[in-house]
Amino acid sequence: MPFGKYKATLICDLPVFYLEWFSRKGFPPGKLGILLETMFVIKSNGLEALLKPLRKG
Repeated sequence: MPFGKYKATLICDLPVFYLEWFSRKGFPPGKLGILLETMFVIKSNGLEALLKPLRKG
């Protein structure tokens, strides 16, 4: 995450409540917004297991 309280935190490590806040307020434009929205969908649907193979690499 490039800014805010969670600066330097990996997007996959952001807490769900922070992603929910972005969902209510609006995701930022561009690639960052797409990544945050994707992570919001993954976490809010309980699909974190999809990230495990990526973390091993």
